[in-house]
Amino acid sequence: MNEYKLKEQICEIGRRIYNRGFAAANDGNITIRLNDKDVCKVDYDGKQLAGKRKRTSEVLLHLAVYKHRPDVRAVVHCHPPHATAFAVAREPIPKCILPEVEVFLGEVPMAMYETPGTQKFAETIVPYVKDCNTILANHGTVSFGPDLENAYFNTEIIDAYCRILILARQLGSVNYFTNQQTRELLDMKKRLGYDDPRLRCENCDLCGNSVFDRGYSEFVPEAKAFKHESAIPSNGAANGRPDREPDMELLVQTVTNEVMKALAG
Repeated sequence: MNEYKLKEQICEIGRRIYNRGFAAANDGNITIRLNDKDVCKVDYDGKQLAGKRKRTSEVLLHLAVYKHRPDVRAVVHCHPPHATAFAVAREPIPKCILPEVEVFLGEVPMAMYETPGTQKFAETIVPYVKDCNTILANHGTVSFGPDLENAYFNTEIIDAYCRILILARQLGSVNYFTNQQTRELLDMKKRLGYDDPRLRCENCDLCGNSVFDRGYSEFVPEAKAFKHESAIPSNGAANGRPDREPDMELLVQTVTNEVMKALAG
């Protein structure tokens, strides 16, 4: 694809991002790797080589991906509202819920916050880049892939997934796959040629804590609204679902009712 066509593609993806509400005003940025030396007319130090307008302040973030992933040809950074809400709340993205997410995204790590546009911010994603294709931060999402459309698709997938999670939680509960069901999806993923760090994890709990919690970074967000623990099955065992924490609101209401009964008696 020649350079003119690539520019057209960048404009098309930019229109999709804006039309879907993934960026406000002039938020977000897109890059494509042109060859082994140049990235969107910017060198590997972020120096602008060509173009009338100043390069994006987030080019260092994009360069961090390209430097550590030679297979990546495009990076999309924007602020899809549902996914960014998880990052702002520091709520880790739960796994083992939606098949398409397991196959096409896998685990989605969350990076520590640093000031956008700085080298420190770019460095926050480096520990995760080799083992995923989508990363969350307080500053939105960073998704990447072998071409621009695939990089953008990852953004759509993560925001749609986060929206589904929020809606399901409002309905009351979220049901998780068993380890066996997840293993079947990971086997399918492997056959399709996709990598996943859980495929290299021996005897690990596929639906438990994120593999990115172990040795990737000192920053480990704590699950609250979507906490999921593999435990000894109780009532959920009949349906093949791991036990989950009780709804805290229901627990508080039950305790309150018992206290009021005792006072009335």
